[in-house]
Amino acid sequence: MKVFRRKALVLCLGYVLLLLLTMLNLLDYKWHKEPQQCNEPAPARRAPSSPQQPHFQPRSDIRSLYRPPAPPPRQRQLVYVFTTWRSGSSFFGELFNQNPEVFFLYEPVWHVWQKLYPGDAVSLQGAARDMLSSLYRCDLTVFQLYNTAGAGKNLTTLGIFGAATNKVICSSPLCPAYRKEVVGMVDDKVCKKCPPQRLSLLQDECHKYHTLVIKGVRVFDLAVLAPLMQDPALQLKVIHLVRDPRAVASSRIKSRHGLIRESLQVVRSRDPRIHRMPLLDASHKLNSKKEGGGGSDYHALGAMEVICSSMAKTLQTALRPPDWLKNNYLVVRYEDLVVDPIKTVRQVYGFVNLLVSPEMEKFALNMTSGPSYSSKPFVVSARTGSERLEDSTELPADQADRGVLPAAHGRPGLRESQQPRRGEGLKQNTAQEAKAVNGAQGMPTSILSKGTASH
Repeated sequence: MKVFRRKALVLCLGYVLLLLLTMLNLLDYKWHKEPQQCNEPAPARRAPSSPQQPHFQPRSDIRSLYRPPAPPPRQRQLVYVFTTWRSGSSFFGELFNQNPEVFFLYEPVWHVWQKLYPGDAVSLQGAARDMLSSLYRCDLTVFQLYNTAGAGKNLTTLGIFGAATNKVICSSPLCPAYRKEVVGMVDDKVCKKCPPQRLSLLQDECHKYHTLVIKGVRVFDLAVLAPLMQDPALQLKVIHLVRDPRAVASSRIKSRHGLIRESLQVVRSRDPRIHRMPLLDASHKLNSKKEGGGGSDYHALGAMEVICSSMAKTLQTALRPPDWLKNNYLVVRYEDLVVDPIKTVRQVYGFVNLLVSPEMEKFALNMTSGPSYSSKPFVVSARTGSERLEDSTELPADQADRGVLPAAHGRPGLRESQQPRRGEGLKQNTAQEAKAVNGAQGMPTSILSKGTASH
């Protein structure tokens, strides 16, 4: 019996000891937790912690779980320069090519036209839009789809059209020849010596820029770009560069041999139901051959007919813009850029949310007042404003008699005496002449004769 009592006493003592240990553990937990919560100052009264005495928040503070949301990523600015051949687009494109904050591509749709030759201009519009959609997402693998180098050969950075004058391709880190942050023209001879790089490296560079600008002359209808302008992921803006059609016709005639393939593709897209003008008949083609011009004159003039019709259609659409065109479309006159480059650059940069640096203003001014001049039709060089405006309105008399101006303006009978005198710019044209020139083609007079218009 005594043994039983002794065991019961030991068991009771064990239970009591276990209970005491449990209570001590609970008291110790409250001792470490409760005083800190009670003594912690209110959030509004907390003094800012100094670097010497860092403040450590207790684990029980729910605010330690809160993290401020990360700022939204900066929206990329995507721009398409919509224009046609011989409209001063190479010079205008340099305003973006030289900007250190811009990733610029020069005529990428050229690859589509070359690969799918002899497809006509209209049938290639869908392929052109698909390529632009990929490029604006920095998917440069689309170039490989239109690689003309042959099967099994990968396209490199030097194989992209216009690579020899592209500031990104010719600058570090892709090429040690130049630096993108330094504003200035590049030497194509130097750039051609740059090491060919994989397109994936150029694609990586593309992702580093918040502004991507593509200049093109092979999109004929602004409506082709409507899906890209309506895409919320792209929010594409369009800058429409226009030039006096007389200057476009004159310049195209001078460079007709360099554009023979493009002229053929444009001429093939003409609507056969449209009445042909006398200057484009077989007799004119025969006369051109006798005088040494060959068929290039004929095709150049035929292309001008399509180009002017497309230009007029686009500008008429801009005067009554649909919803997808409002607030993301700007018309720039080439003549305004030549006469007042600083003002025009500021307006263009403001439209695409870019800051105008003093270096860019100086560059634009030098390009319209510099002494350097290249007679080559596809080379950008510094020229005086008067030289550029002479090209804007001067057309050889024999070409005018044959009907180049009727092709450009859509009307016959404009004689040499009705053309501006040598050296005169568009701003010196009378209102009546501008109305006749623009109205005959159906081109909005308010845009081409009164200055830059935006919508």
